[in-house]
Amino acid sequence: MPAETSTRFFEYQERFCLRDGSLLPTLRVAYETWGELAADGSNAILLFHALSGSHHAAGTNPEIPGIGDLWQPELHQGWWEDMIGPGKAIDTDHFFVICPNYLGGCYGSTGPASTNPDTGSPWGSSFPSVSAADQVNAFALLLDSLGIGKLHAVIGPSVGGLVALTFATRLPERVRNVVSIAAGFKTTVLNRLILFEQILAIENDPNFNGGDFYESKPPLYGLALARMISHKTFVHLDSIEKRARQDVIQAEDVLQWYRVRDQFQSYMLHQGKKFVRRFDANTYLRIIDMWSRYDALFEGDAETPAELFERCTNAGQKWLVFSIDSDFCFYPEEQAELVGHLDASGVESMHITVHSEKGHDSFLLEPDLYTPHISWLLRS
Repeated sequence: MPAETSTRFFEYQERFCLRDGSLLPTLRVAYETWGELAADGSNAILLFHALSGSHHAAGTNPEIPGIGDLWQPELHQGWWEDMIGPGKAIDTDHFFVICPNYLGGCYGSTGPASTNPDTGSPWGSSFPSVSAADQVNAFALLLDSLGIGKLHAVIGPSVGGLVALTFATRLPERVRNVVSIAAGFKTTVLNRLILFEQILAIENDPNFNGGDFYESKPPLYGLALARMISHKTFVHLDSIEKRARQDVIQAEDVLQWYRVRDQFQSYMLHQGKKFVRRFDANTYLRIIDMWSRYDALFEGDAETPAELFERCTNAGQKWLVFSIDSDFCFYPEEQAELVGHLDASGVESMHITVHSEKGHDSFLLEPDLYTPHISWLLRS
């Protein structure tokens, strides 16, 4: 039985300036930790979650104060339970692990559903856009509050890999090792279009109201549709077919006119309906906007890849980059581009291609494929 954990909160009582010039009067970051921090802070690992993940990566957490019904039972067990703990890939007998919820998030960090102290109402539409660099700047303040100078590693799967890359290049002197799993260097045109479809799905829900829906009905239909669009890229189509064949078409699977005709449609509709119970539409928009605009050069304030990764070389960083051969979300070519830049800059790196039938979500479902390599890097 996983050990029970609890959410902690870092409160920054000064103004926090974002990359676009917007200001937050104060900043709150929800996070969890595992293991014990060494006296010199040298064993700390900073973990970044994926798009719709949370800071609850391991153990059991039955409640997060202040977020209401979003903390559904399916979230109570950590999303990387099989990777974090004594004797596991990220061994908490040796390392102190910190996982924060993103700025703009809906699980305790300052976000669109938070109260704007200037108005006394939820931020809603007025909550600014956030970038990967903003996340890095916020989490650096969190580390400062914990007395952590240089991290043993930053680790990020999926969108978390983008934030890990930005942390390692913006603050290279604070990072020894980098693990990037199924991520990339710059968001592709294909992904930008897929993300734009999701933005339109939410924006066109009549309940969205520009993002000011907290006092009325939320845009459940638009958020469900956005999740259905994205889910096709996270799970390999063969896996979707296998899962869907186990489902039974529900009697309530009727739209205004159309009746759901097969298990595959019913399966996707179920995924959308399930997701809206646990996530906020405004948070979803902020994070996919951050992903859509992602360019490592812009986030790292560099003109060329050579300039960006020279910092990593000078800091003596080691990188471990994972590709998943069946990934339809971050294609293996994207990691190959990243590794090419690392190699050209003389950064010590290893590129592992995981052979899986599970698609992008392999990093969540198949810990044995990642554990030996991550253990090796962290203990080397």
